[in-house]
Amino acid sequence: MSRVTPSKAAITDLAPTGVLRTGINLSNFLLVTGATPSGDPVGVAPDMALEIANRLGVSVRYVTFKTPAELADTALSDIWDIGLIGAEPQRAELIAFSNAYVEIESTYLVPAGSPLQTIADVDQPGIRIAVTGKTAYGLWLDNNIKHAALHRSASFDTAYHEFIDSKLEAMAGLRPGLIKDAAKLPGSRLIPGRFSAVQQAIGTPKKNAAGAAFLRDFAEEVKQSGFVQSLIDKHKVQGLTVAPAA
Repeated sequence: MSRVTPSKAAITDLAPTGVLRTGINLSNFLLVTGATPSGDPVGVAPDMALEIANRLGVSVRYVTFKTPAELADTALSDIWDIGLIGAEPQRAELIAFSNAYVEIESTYLVPAGSPLQTIADVDQPGIRIAVTGKTAYGLWLDNNIKHAALHRSASFDTAYHEFIDSKLEAMAGLRPGLIKDAAKLPGSRLIPGRFSAVQQAIGTPKKNAAGAAFLRDFAEEVKQSGFVQSLIDKHKVQGLTVAPAA
């Protein structure tokens, strides 16, 4: 696939102030792996934004958020031009997303002695699932869980503590993070497989039609060219997979 270049309309859409204001979710430890001395985020997502800014011929400014929900909820506030978060149907009502550039598996952590063995076992009456609300995997569960009860928390830490303190039957999360939690809980284990793969994408407010078209083409190019894999390798991230071509 040839190098994608933005149209003048796309540049106007995505950098109306002359700077690419980029919404970054700091809670995703796979996509944001550190910070510069000045406080700018470092990782796969910031580097993706920097490459987009280079294509547009502008500088980048990072607008950081503690959670993806806070980023998505400001889509109409004119404080960011692109946002790098999971593409979910609820968010797509206001945000035009590219196809995913990376995927992150989501599964369940269960406590020692749990009878739950498969993903399907979890969605049963009487099963209580701890989950961080408004995360991409949390939104997926909102749309797909039919029988189990979702116990939503404002942050991953509070979800983890509710899972422990209330003796819930399962905790939902991204596989890399749950692996770390399992190491702290003797006898706990991850359910094999996945209930979803969070589709990390590049979004822009829906009004930016030309900008959205450029982002869609850009995402496909950088997957096929190996650029996304090079960023995963550069930042030594485990748990990220380059998403399939659209």
